[in-house]
Amino acid sequence: MGKRGKKGGKEEKRGKNGGKEGGMEKGKKGKEQKQERKQKRKKRKKRKTPNQANPRVWAPPRCAPRPAHLLQAPPTSSRPRPLSPPRALIGCPRRRPAHGLGAPGPRVRAPRCPRGAAARMALRSALSVRIVEGRDLPAKDITGSSDPYCIVKIDNEPIIRTATVWKTLSPFWGEEYEVHLQPSFHSVSIYVMDEDALSRDDVIGKVCITRAMLAEHPKGYSGWVSLSEVDPDEEVQGEIHLCVELLEGEGGRRLRCTVLEARDLAKKDRNGASDPFVRVRYNGKTQESTVVKKSCYPRWNESFEFELPEPAGEKLCVEVWDWDLVSKNDFLGKVVFSVQGLRAAGQQEGWFRLQPHRSKPREDGRRGSLGSLQLQLRLRDETVLPSHCYQPLVQLLCQEVKSGRQDGRVHLVTLLDETTTAECRQEVAVNLVKLFLGQGLVKEFLDLLFELELAKSCEPNTLFRSNSLASKSMESFLKVTGMQYLHAVLGPIITRVFEEKKYVELDPSKVEIKDVGCSGLHRVQTESEVMEQGRQHLQSYLGELLDTISKSAPTCPPVIRAAFRQLFQRVGERFPEHQHARFVAVTSFLCLRFFSPAIMTPKLFHLRDAHADARTSRTLLLLAKAIQMVGNMEPAAGRAKEAWLAPLQPALQQGASQMKAFITRLVGTEEEEGGGEGRLRSPPAAVVKEGLLFVHKTRGKGPLLSCAAKKLHFCLTGEALSFAKSPGAERIGSIALANIRAAEKVEEKSFGSCHVMQVVYVDENGQQETAYLQCKCVNELNQWLSALRKVCGNNPQLLCAYHPGVFRGDKWTCCHQKDKTGLGCDRTRHGVTLQDWSDPLDPDAEAQRLFQHLHGLQQPLREKYWELVKMEDPQSGPQVCSEGSPSTRTRRCPTPASSPSTRRTTRWGTSSSRSY
Repeated sequence: MGKRGKKGGKEEKRGKNGGKEGGMEKGKKGKEQKQERKQKRKKRKKRKTPNQANPRVWAPPRCAPRPAHLLQAPPTSSRPRPLSPPRALIGCPRRRPAHGLGAPGPRVRAPRCPRGAAARMALRSALSVRIVEGRDLPAKDITGSSDPYCIVKIDNEPIIRTATVWKTLSPFWGEEYEVHLQPSFHSVSIYVMDEDALSRDDVIGKVCITRAMLAEHPKGYSGWVSLSEVDPDEEVQGEIHLCVELLEGEGGRRLRCTVLEARDLAKKDRNGASDPFVRVRYNGKTQESTVVKKSCYPRWNESFEFELPEPAGEKLCVEVWDWDLVSKNDFLGKVVFSVQGLRAAGQQEGWFRLQPHRSKPREDGRRGSLGSLQLQLRLRDETVLPSHCYQPLVQLLCQEVKSGRQDGRVHLVTLLDETTTAECRQEVAVNLVKLFLGQGLVKEFLDLLFELELAKSCEPNTLFRSNSLASKSMESFLKVTGMQYLHAVLGPIITRVFEEKKYVELDPSKVEIKDVGCSGLHRVQTESEVMEQGRQHLQSYLGELLDTISKSAPTCPPVIRAAFRQLFQRVGERFPEHQHARFVAVTSFLCLRFFSPAIMTPKLFHLRDAHADARTSRTLLLLAKAIQMVGNMEPAAGRAKEAWLAPLQPALQQGASQMKAFITRLVGTEEEEGGGEGRLRSPPAAVVKEGLLFVHKTRGKGPLLSCAAKKLHFCLTGEALSFAKSPGAERIGSIALANIRAAEKVEEKSFGSCHVMQVVYVDENGQQETAYLQCKCVNELNQWLSALRKVCGNNPQLLCAYHPGVFRGDKWTCCHQKDKTGLGCDRTRHGVTLQDWSDPLDPDAEAQRLFQHLHGLQQPLREKYWELVKMEDPQSGPQVCSEGSPSTRTRRCPTPASSPSTRRTTRWGTSSSRSY
């Protein structure tokens, strides 16, 4: 008690003294609180990263994790800055925003990524490649011609092979691909080859485009590029793991270079491998490592030391060579270090990309003599944020589509149509279609486009013939949702035309007179006989195709039928006196933009694996022209332009009546799904890819290895990779997708083929097994790899490294390691995939692309908006205050059906970067 009393007395005494001591304590507390507040402000500032283009728009920090394997030299282009939808597009938190750029709506704030969201960003690069045609190629065959095709390599890895165009020096391919890559790739090379049946294919030339060159053209590069000669010293690939350091000793300073390993080296020998060794040069002295036989993934673990002179002006050069017993050693690449730069760091270790030999002067004398390629390339670096970051933008677009068209309202879709250039309108249309398909509102979106297009002054005969946003969106919608339907309708007739190879010609100026009859009784056909025979063949093809189309109404996807039903009704309401226009509006998309292009170029629609020859191509062109005339519903108009089509007139008239009856059935039946027509649906176990693959037997216990057959039919669905002896047979076994750890290529020397892939999976007992499957060509190989990587992309236990070889005997054939379960010697490539029409919807990626497009059109969108507003109300428009800042002008808009009946006022800014 006494102690407590003393303590209490002291405390009372302190309280009474008050003045100095109490003031000091209060001052200390105040300083501490100020410091805490300052620290909190600093933390907030660190979390907020200003956007360089617009400092008032927030963008998430660049804190995405760097992959562990990127220890090599930094890439040529910088990593793209992540962007989030700005308030300029989705509303301003300080003002009353307007949805749809004209309709009142609820307040929407700009999205902010919470802590840890940046770590979930998807960093990827999408490369669009279109190989159009070639010209003036050199002749490689005895006949004075060539059989050219192209191979697209990304960092020297074959990704795409075009079809061969036979016997021509000016081939046309017109093939387009989109490849999703890791952002760390370096270059794209396109090789033009001449196919030979008996010997190895000849190399005509190549075009090499680096990542830096693509970055200089953000909107894409399009033009003719001359082919250059292939130099073996420049055909290098792969990386080498080095450790370079400076050592201090009694004898002076020394330079040590430790060569650890290399990966993905070029294959210089016939066995599909190389015999690499390392040559280290410094200050006039050279040292060499041991030779590793038959490996593109060698391991040396050898060190080389050199005396370091003063001053150290020389550069350290590390070269990799392929050892050959008889011929000259082949160059595989080199890395050069500056010793002066090492003095500051003391040590430099990591994976370094091998560079070509630039010491020899390049001879460009033959550049013009090898011909040229017409290419269209575009690199798009994407930073896809988590889904919730795009919700305000998606909600803005969906609300406008749901409210529909209203008089006196300026739609965002209208502004997009007016401000988007013809170059990127197709891409914007595809993104919008896929976005609304994912939201289940594609029917409402297309209906809004139809209304806006029909509101313009137009003629019923030229309806939807221009390349407007409505036409491009409907065309993209048919390709995204109707490719299976297209294959079912056109597949049989295209196959028949390719197999029969009948001569069909109706133009007298192009008819070729042929000899007919048996040996010794030759008779020359007259021109009329040739044309009559061609008419019969073409009429037979046309009749079979029209019969197939007429019977296909029940099998047409419901979402397509719903879109055509809306189009049919809208055109009928717009042109009640021209009921014929309703049918023409449907056929303008179905026949002119869907069926006819697929008939003319079946390779581009995946109906055939190869381009048609000259005779088959002419038949397909005439058949496509006939379908177009049937779709126009006025065959006489087509006959006026090309009088030689007159003999086909009765068949065209009958076809027009068949098409009219088909459209009536197509749009006449209401679906029973009750509001679900706008969403793209598929069966739960839809087939992603299927086909015959050759199974390579290895030692193991997996379900594939115990099967007696070597060639099996594989079927990849959203649940498993199953296999059977034949397409219709009962399945033998399957591998669950959740158990797949990697899908990668196998090096050529393992099985004597470069078209082998491996599927690494875990069996029922938890043991890791590998299935080796051989494809028939490089395109099929990459399609299977792409499909497997897409369906297994979210597996939690994917491997980060793998072995490109096989474990044979007591070691791996690729790196000669003896540990079967050890870490792989090469990186997995889960992110490298090919885009395909059957890909699942990716709403986050579509929203990101739309946001980037809108972000680049902020000023044109504002200007077009005020232009349209002035057309409706000349007295409305932006008003500028005396201080120079824009004032807000209240403008009343019709209340949308989904909003409350009370009217709301929308405030618009003119020069503010936050609202329109």
